[in-house]
Amino acid sequence: MTAPQELRVDGARLWRRLEALGEVGAVHGPNGERGNARLALSDADRQGRDLVVGWMRDIGGHVSIDAVGNVVAVWPGTDPSAAPVMMGSHIDTVRTGGWFDGNLGVLGGLEVVETVLGSGTRLRHPLAVAFFTNEEGARFQPDMLGSLVYVGGMALEEALDVQAADDEARLGDELQRIGYAGPLPCPAAGAPRAFVELHIEQGPVLEDESVTIGAVTGVQGISWTELTLTGQSAHAGTTPMRLRRDPGVVAAAVVSGVRAIATEMGGSQVATVGRLEFHPNLVNVVPASVTLTVDLRNTDEELLRQAEARFQQLLSDAAAAEGVDVRQRTLARFEPVEFDPEMIQLVDDTARRLGHSVMRMPSGAGHDAQMMARVCPTSMVFVPSVNGLSHNIAEYTHPADIEAGANVLLQVVLTLAAVESGA
Repeated sequence: MTAPQELRVDGARLWRRLEALGEVGAVHGPNGERGNARLALSDADRQGRDLVVGWMRDIGGHVSIDAVGNVVAVWPGTDPSAAPVMMGSHIDTVRTGGWFDGNLGVLGGLEVVETVLGSGTRLRHPLAVAFFTNEEGARFQPDMLGSLVYVGGMALEEALDVQAADDEARLGDELQRIGYAGPLPCPAAGAPRAFVELHIEQGPVLEDESVTIGAVTGVQGISWTELTLTGQSAHAGTTPMRLRRDPGVVAAAVVSGVRAIATEMGGSQVATVGRLEFHPNLVNVVPASVTLTVDLRNTDEELLRQAEARFQQLLSDAAAAEGVDVRQRTLARFEPVEFDPEMIQLVDDTARRLGHSVMRMPSGAGHDAQMMARVCPTSMVFVPSVNGLSHNIAEYTHPADIEAGANVLLQVVLTLAAVESGA
């Protein structure tokens, strides 16, 4: 029997599963790029869920589904009373997603379990692999919705009543439609022993620094706001500029203004306008209304609040100057999260023991791990993203880095799950 500290994952098997899941909801780019459009609770999401649940059951997992569609598979340990060590992430994507975002955390977890089972290693704690509903927030807001409900941060009834951003479908109805409205209550009955999420970095830092593993220290705070700006539709040729109430002008001020705020604040402050919709969207008509979103993020809560205040002042001034009415809605608001120091150290030490270069770093993207950190010790393992790309069909991580991250995950989990003496 291979000693636990010498166990290694089967990188080729993990890669085959990534490829197979990548074919569900596949989209292709002009240069041969292969990505995914698997929006939460879509038909493609159902097909992806079915595929992953099949793999979970194939390797002996006891699969359960809760009322918001979170899926958890458990493999027992030697102590029936011990809480599980949980791995996982999500399998929903944005419309222009890649193979790795979310998927790696789930399939990497399955690979860890299969490696442990195949070696005959006995663990005191059960192992669990989860995928959470609607992590991306691309179809339903807020993002990380499933894990937020799982830990009790959002009421189940509120979550089930959320409407899709694109087609106004109700989340609860879509869960029923695809067959993933499960019987288990939310929030979950008991907290895991720990939660570890393997993920691609989704940014350029690891690649730029030629580092293989990121030991993630925490997750940025996130502020999402939807604005509806209403002015007066008018003829583009006959309406004098001085008599216009143009919401497009206010939208332009917001787009450029939040970029300026982020640039002036510097540090980890970022700002993005990712959606911008004009009505009636005609070349010769002053728009009647504009809808747009503003995404502000910072690792420091006080600085994030400052950015929000500056954005609100910018919006108020621009709208008043143009005589435009403003309606705004908070889509998501999460404070920055710091991960458990001992868990961070465990990832760092484990990666170095395996011979990998390591750097500690915050995550600029939101993750289910930030929700799980509310209820149990949590950490994340990052691997490099080629050219820093994610939420892009050209998203790619080299197989060697995938395997390195999965082996770090394996060894971290073996430590947390307590290998039995003589195993």
